[in-house]
Amino acid sequence: MAKRIGRTVRDLRRENRTAVLQRLYFDGPMSRLALGSAAGLSSGSVSNVVAELLTEGLVEEAGSLGADGGRPRTLVRVAADRGRLIGVDVGETRVRVELFDLSMTELARAERPLPGHGRRSYDVGVVAGHILDGIAEVLGTGPGAGASLGPSWGPGAGVGAGGGAGAGELLGIGIGVPGIVEHTADGPLVHGQTIGWDAVPLERLLRASGRLPAQVPLFTDNGAKTLGQAEMWFGGGRGARSAVVVLFGSGVGACVVGDELERGRALEWGHLTVRVRGRRCRCGARGCLEAYAGAEALLARWREEGGRPPRGADEEAALTAMLAAAHPADGGAPDPVAARVLEETAEYLGAGLADLINLFQPERILVGGWAGLQLGARFLESVRAHALDHSLRHPAARVRVALGRLGPDAVTVGAATLPLAAFFARGGYRAPAGSPAPAPAWRAALGARMAGTGPAVGGRAE
Repeated sequence: MAKRIGRTVRDLRRENRTAVLQRLYFDGPMSRLALGSAAGLSSGSVSNVVAELLTEGLVEEAGSLGADGGRPRTLVRVAADRGRLIGVDVGETRVRVELFDLSMTELARAERPLPGHGRRSYDVGVVAGHILDGIAEVLGTGPGAGASLGPSWGPGAGVGAGGGAGAGELLGIGIGVPGIVEHTADGPLVHGQTIGWDAVPLERLLRASGRLPAQVPLFTDNGAKTLGQAEMWFGGGRGARSAVVVLFGSGVGACVVGDELERGRALEWGHLTVRVRGRRCRCGARGCLEAYAGAEALLARWREEGGRPPRGADEEAALTAMLAAAHPADGGAPDPVAARVLEETAEYLGAGLADLINLFQPERILVGGWAGLQLGARFLESVRAHALDHSLRHPAARVRVALGRLGPDAVTVGAATLPLAAFFARGGYRAPAGSPAPAPAWRAALGARMAGTGPAVGGRAE
């Protein structure tokens, strides 16, 4: 009750708008009657909020639903074209930037490769430049850009009645990065030990370039969190009360979702020790899971044992070649070295998943990331078997292990949900010009999303 003291009429109005927008976004289109029940609001409150949002263009009518012997009920939904969102994935092999409408339909994309691999590829200035160039391209203001999107991010552009978002307005930019993100009073700092980033003020560097308007909110979070967020909102995690979403790329990371982790904590799963005095990891320690199970380590072990990926191939092409060697499409004899290294990797990953099963007892484990998706269902069966072998019987009996459903773009989709959730938390109002976006805004929005579904927390492979 103490938290409710001091709430104003404006606060109540914003909360009601937030509840309506969230329910319509995840469960719409809905009638006003169904919306009132789902959002926990009176019919009068729902009618007032919906009328307001219709006037602002944030929601729209979407047909009607017949009623037995009564008047048809008009359905309403969030208007997909009333705003734009940008998601950025600072990945292991490239920087990917995508522009979405409110329904998460992709409108444009840009990619910038990170040549080679390692710390030189992650020069902060280079990565920041790729992000800025990609944003300019998808917005139609840079080289290679498409058509302009019309009203977007000029001062006062696209403001609807009551200060809501206008047509085509850019609501914010979300960035998924490798490493731990520390939110401070001066902005987020990125600690990416394996890529040579030590307290990097990425957002501050992007703002200092002068290429981003001050009024556009920026959000930075761990890449595995954004992957998990995307799967929980739109993919294989929907409806689950608890889940682990695994990012399997050059390295490995995980996102843990559950009621008991409401406040969240970083989970650098890739740096769990699986072998004392084992292989040297990119982080500098020995025996980390990532030193055995990440794609970079997997390919290194194949080469050490005589494997020969195509000359000049990047990690994705080299992994494709390794899979082809282990499982020839023509039915020929498999490469025993490639097959053995893949099986060892499956066992290490399975043992790592078993730790997560025993610690968090999730309902679901979803494997995503470009390498996880490329290795596919056959590899996953082996990982699943090893995970269950190493787990306690009770939590193992209730967990389901599957591939993620959103494909290799899941990190950018999840990054774009960061400004979307903050927009909902503001009740669909624009962020005040010059005000920094509060770090926990997206988490607060998720907490109110669905009863029994907690927010995502986790850590990305560094």
